Amino acid sequence: MEFTGIITKTSTQNFEATYQKLKSIIDNNPNLNIMLELDHQANAAKNGLDLRPTRIIVFGNPKLGTPLMQNAQTIGLDLPQKVLVHEDADGTVKVSYNDPLYLKDRHGLSESEEVLSKVVGALDKITSAATEA
Repeated sequence: MEFTGIITKTSTQNFEATYQKLKSIIDNNPNLNIMLELDHQANAAKNGLDLRPTRIIVFGNPKLGTPLMQNAQTIGLDLPQKVLVHEDADGTVKVSYNDPLYLKDRHGLSESEEVLSKVVGALDKITSAATEA
């Protein structure tokens, strides 16, 4: 299933391997900072609810995000970047994130093509590496 403004890739690895690889890639990039990790499955379990593995990593690069927020502060609703790792009912592991070009339209960013191009490339590279064995 596809949703407007969301890019989803299928992983060739299991959930934990995909998540740990994604985290390692971000951790080992000197330009990126992990700000938050959220385990939706664990939070659901604390409330007696079942949820397939679902975790999100929130991270950013202030050198890229700040100019976007200077252009349109409302993009702060979607920044820092988030990557969701989730497992379907059939065991397929997927990685999803907001399409930066969708965010451009959503927030009416202007004169930000260079920064957005870097963000698009970085997210594609990070998520592709995380989903490949």
